[in-house]
Amino acid sequence: MPRVLFLFLDGVGLADDNPRLNPLAAASMPALSEALEGRRLVRDAAPFEGALATLLAVDACLAVDGYPQSATGQAAILTGRNVPAEIGEHYGPKPNPAVAAIVQEGNLFMEVLRRGGRAALLNAYPPRYFEYIESRRRLYSCIPLAATAAGLALRTADDLQHERALSADFTGEGWALQPGFPPSPIYSPAEAGRRLGGLAAEVDLAWFDFWASDYAGHKGDWGMSLTLLESFDGVLGGLIEVSRGGSDLVVLTSDHGNLEDSGRRGHTRNPVPALLIGPLESRQEFARNLKDLTGFYPAVVRAIFGTDPDEAPN
Repeated sequence: MPRVLFLFLDGVGLADDNPRLNPLAAASMPALSEALEGRRLVRDAAPFEGALATLLAVDACLAVDGYPQSATGQAAILTGRNVPAEIGEHYGPKPNPAVAAIVQEGNLFMEVLRRGGRAALLNAYPPRYFEYIESRRRLYSCIPLAATAAGLALRTADDLQHERALSADFTGEGWALQPGFPPSPIYSPAEAGRRLGGLAAEVDLAWFDFWASDYAGHKGDWGMSLTLLESFDGVLGGLIEVSRGGSDLVVLTSDHGNLEDSGRRGHTRNPVPALLIGPLESRQEFARNLKDLTGFYPAVVRAIFGTDPDEAPN
């Protein structure tokens, strides 16, 4: 049974190949360029199908006016439902009661477990995060909400120290700089990518939530964006190294655009990437009918179990 690693990059859309405005057109990203056979992660690169990777442009607007937002976009990915249309607006960043109810009713983690599979959210969360959640000073975003609704325990500082999880920046460097955070292993980007691949191989659906890309987009800091993308490319290179030639599938996507347009410090209506890395036949099947954010849910279920969500597993 093939496994899926869902690599979620918050706030990354596909825009013009303009190195003056689009950090994705300016950053040095050799691993991504190799996967896309010399292309960058820009609008004109999609659609693409190569020896290692497939790239599609996926609609994040879902026929709803306004700018896509994190809560409804992530909920659409996690549930396969047009959540913005159901609640009548794009909403975020954190889920309101209507979005939370949809995610808790049924989501991708729950479906994988229901079918007898194994699932994990591979992010480590610091003690302060759990304290804020317990005190209600902070709400879950959609991804940890979906995981906990499925009965999965969020991974902790102890998991990070024992190499059972990765920090939000992959390498542990950002975690180590936070006052009061417990110690963290420090990895190079490539080492972190290899570690991510190893952890993902332990379950049928692994998910990693990389929210720093949206943060960089909102900051509008060009240097920060380039540094972040180039570090991420190192992670991707290490991940490709350990996954190349296997039967598993890496799926990279986002909930909305932001980082790709330095001319505005906010979300965009650009399409988001669906970057698929793995065997060609698996990529082709996954890409079938993948037009907007609602298509990821059925595609992941098909990839792992060989059937659509409304069918019994083979």
